[in-house]
Amino acid sequence: MTPFPYEVQDDTLPRLGLVVLQVDETIEQDFRRLFAPDAASLFVSRVPSGAELTPDSIARMEATLPAAAGLLPAPLDVVAYACTSGATLIGVERVRDLVAGAVASRAVTDPLSAALAQCHDLGLRRVGIVSPYIAPVAEPIRAAFEAAGITVPATLSFGEEVESKVARIAPQSIADAVRELVRQAPLDGVFLSCTNLRTLGILKPLAREIGLPVLSSNQCLAWHMATLAGTTPPSFSG
Repeated sequence: MTPFPYEVQDDTLPRLGLVVLQVDETIEQDFRRLFAPDAASLFVSRVPSGAELTPDSIARMEATLPAAAGLLPAPLDVVAYACTSGATLIGVERVRDLVAGAVASRAVTDPLSAALAQCHDLGLRRVGIVSPYIAPVAEPIRAAFEAAGITVPATLSFGEEVESKVARIAPQSIADAVRELVRQAPLDGVFLSCTNLRTLGILKPLAREIGLPVLSSNQCLAWHMATLAGTTPPSFSG
C-alpha cells in the first residue's frame, strides 16, 4: 500500500494544560466557557484524589501529580495544577518542580499563585476569603495570602470536606457568604477559594453589588494562564 501524502499544519493557538482533581466537577466546565476553541487549545488530565479533601489526601496527591501531568501532550505554553488548597499545602514551588519535571512547558502555575498575582496586579491589600473547607485545609490559604503581604481581615468557610457536596453548594449561598464578609470588615476585594465551587456566573453581579472586585480560583487561574501564555485573558459573563 502506498502512503498518501499529507501536509503538516502547526497549532498556532496557545497550548494550555490543566491537571484537574479526579473529583472536581466544575473547573473543566468553567474553562470550556472561558477559553473559546479559537482562542486556545486546552488539554486536561486528571489526578487521583480522595472523595474528601483533607491534609492527608492532599499529601497523597503529591505523589501522583507527576504521572497525571505527564499524560498531557507536550510541548505546552502553560500547565496548571488546578487545586487551590493542594497547591497551598504541597507548596507552590514543589508543585512547579513536580509538573515541570513531568511535562515540557514554558510556565507552570496553580490557583494560589494565580490569585496572589491577580490581587497584586489589581492592588488589593485587604482581601476577604470564602472557602468551602474545614479549618486545617482553609487556614493555610489565609496564611499564604498574608505571607504574600495581603491582609485577610475576615474569612468564611462552609466547613465541608466531601468534594461531591462542594460542587453542589448553591451559588446563592456563596453570594450570601460574600455579603457577610463585607459586613464584617472593610475590604479591597474578595477571593472565592476552590476550583470546585460554582462561582463563575456570580462574579460580575456580586462585584457590581458590593462595589469591590470578586475573584475566584478558576477565574484567577484562567487569567494567569492567559497572561503567562502571552495572550488576552478571557472575559466571562455575569
